[in-house]
Amino acid sequence: RGGDGLWVCYIQLCEGILLLLDKDIKTSCKVICLEALRILSRDKKVLVPVTTKKNMEILMKLAKLDTMEDSLEDVTDFPVIVEALKCLCNIVFNSPAAQKLSLELNLAAMLCNLLKKCKDQQFVEDIKCFDLRLLFLLSLLHTDIRSQLRYDLQGLPLLTQALESAFSIRWTDKYITAEDQEMSPLSLQETDCAVEALKALFNVTLDSWNVHSENDSHEFRYMTAILRHCLLTLGPTEDKTEELHSNAINLLSNVPVSCLDVLISPSTQEDPEDTDIKYNGMNMDAIQVLLKFMEKRIDKGSSYREGLTPVLSLLTRCCRSHRNIRKFIKAQVLPPLRDVSNRPEVGTTLRNKLVRLMTHVDLGVKQIAAEFLFVLCKERVDSLLKYTGYGNAAGLLAARGLLAGGRGETWYSDDEDTDTEEYKSAKPNINLITGHLEEPMPNPMDEMTEEQKEYEAMKLVNMFDKLSRDKVITPMGVRPDGTMTPLEEVVCQYQTNEQESSDSD
Repeated sequence: RGGDGLWVCYIQLCEGILLLLDKDIKTSCKVICLEALRILSRDKKVLVPVTTKKNMEILMKLAKLDTMEDSLEDVTDFPVIVEALKCLCNIVFNSPAAQKLSLELNLAAMLCNLLKKCKDQQFVEDIKCFDLRLLFLLSLLHTDIRSQLRYDLQGLPLLTQALESAFSIRWTDKYITAEDQEMSPLSLQETDCAVEALKALFNVTLDSWNVHSENDSHEFRYMTAILRHCLLTLGPTEDKTEELHSNAINLLSNVPVSCLDVLISPSTQEDPEDTDIKYNGMNMDAIQVLLKFMEKRIDKGSSYREGLTPVLSLLTRCCRSHRNIRKFIKAQVLPPLRDVSNRPEVGTTLRNKLVRLMTHVDLGVKQIAAEFLFVLCKERVDSLLKYTGYGNAAGLLAARGLLAGGRGETWYSDDEDTDTEEYKSAKPNINLITGHLEEPMPNPMDEMTEEQKEYEAMKLVNMFDKLSRDKVITPMGVRPDGTMTPLEEVVCQYQTNEQESSDSD
């Protein structure tokens, strides 16, 4: 009962604060009241009775969401606006009733209008940051608002503009930003603003795999150019940089693949001291950042599904559709083989780390890692096996129906891989299953008589038969299309084909 009484007190306190905020009180009092309400609004039990249309409107008024004025003029109101937006963020996140009311009150449209007012205005970074956070929450919790933002409120260009304003971008050409070798890191406030814009854009661009118009293409390519700049920008700390890049990568995963070529641009700088990473005359700095980010996430050794699969998926899409990106990444990940004395999964190179992921316990992780390497090999089975060994690649090949060899369905250029002399000389002694060089082993059957060989063979057959009858294993065969099936079906199919062949004769 004491606990229930405390909750009642908290609820009454919230109601009292909201009544006070509805009156004409000093700005300093408004800020203190809103700070108290922000703390109380973290508790769902307290929110239920106070989340009403009238109370939401009070907070929206304090956040300047109900006015159509052209700009935010009174700087003294800014702390009130920020605290009111923080309260709305907590309330919308914690209260399903508030989420429904936000639709009724057209909150998303008002937030977009406030975001427009923040353009080219000083001292509004905090307002912009929490405006973007509230847009992110609304678009996360309501698919209707996500659609409204994208198509009715022109959310994509508006949020892209908000993202661009977090960086000091200078444009040198269409979709090409100036690169300052001594670019200073973003401030904490700028980084937070950029991250909130990235998260809101991610929700707005979900299901944007196809570009339906020239305007769509321009919007996505323009956004991708900003995201490229984002990848080359540092935050105030290493953790903030990783957070910034992680959200940029998540958003790039929503960009139609036809627009991802903006990540690389023709290299025009002739400065001998230029540190840009080039390949075939293209600037590959952003791709190199993605590779480093991927390796860092692999080295963490945990949360692979959330932390690693987005960047692996993005790189796979880039490699599948853009030849220069694929060739550059392959040179980094799968350089020509020279030393094949160790298994492919043993070692510290990026190739070794990715091959280890091919047998990871998480199905999603091992599938995307295998797919990435397969695409780097132009979806040719023989090339993949050279770098990974049959044992590591078996899962992917079985899923793709390629156990019998061949290649995937995607078309790639006809440029051929060239083997090193070291690999050519070692190739006859490489174990195809493990993918590494093995010293020739003596054949234990050399010293057996024919009777002994037959005895051992029958012993092995009986062991397999027992395991099969006890349902411990299921012997499998390969269909003509490369997929696996129980061996009994393969035998039956073979017998049927033989019968049909003899009947026709």
